[in-house]
Amino acid sequence: MYGHERIHAVHRLLSDYLQSPSLRHLRDPRSIDGLTRKIIQAIDHEPSVWRKWEGEREALLRGAAECWIPVEDLRQFLNSLPGPALTITDVAQRLRAIHEEAYSAYPDERLREGCLELYARETEEGTELPAIVGALQEYVEQERERLRLMAEARRRQILQEEKEALEQRFLAGADCKWTSIGGSRALYIRKNGRSYRLSPTKDKRWDLFRIQDVDDPGARVGTYGSRGDANKVLSKLAYEAEPRW
Repeated sequence: MYGHERIHAVHRLLSDYLQSPSLRHLRDPRSIDGLTRKIIQAIDHEPSVWRKWEGEREALLRGAAECWIPVEDLRQFLNSLPGPALTITDVAQRLRAIHEEAYSAYPDERLREGCLELYARETEEGTELPAIVGALQEYVEQERERLRLMAEARRRQILQEEKEALEQRFLAGADCKWTSIGGSRALYIRKNGRSYRLSPTKDKRWDLFRIQDVDDPGARVGTYGSRGDANKVLSKLAYEAEPRW
């Protein structure tokens, strides 16, 4: 490929990419990875064993690779583009090869039903396949973000429930791991039936106290540079004989 052809190829790919109306899509790392791969393929093209996939056929199939589209419908449309006749196996196996490339992925099974419903609706309305592919890409992007936010919210909920359960264990007198009580900066733990408080200092160290309950000022055991250091001491201290405070 000559220099001017390389420039034209990169310019065309960037222009096509910037046509997306979605800023989220433009900034999405997976979309950027896909654009990077297309640019590299365009400027450093080597002969491929896939001889039926030059030009727009390859671009369209890659755009559809992470969506759910009936393979037979893809084959029929691709055969309307310039190039040798494609069989169903040609299309299915080229898709598989694309899915197994670095930075690529198989379609998300959770989005299958939604993709197929959107595809059927747009097909019935007479939308041409390249436009349907674009609509499906936007749908997949939006649904992935929705699912990510749902998973993050669920994770936060689980962490909050675990935190509340730890607080209740401590207040009930059971052994438990480190936990704050009522949003305190200090952390509390009960180990081998003994209660301790770890309080942050102004110089970003930690004071460890042996206590009887949450309101007890306690007896200071020592000051440590990190929670890990305090844990090492506590792993032995909680099982050693101790004076009566």
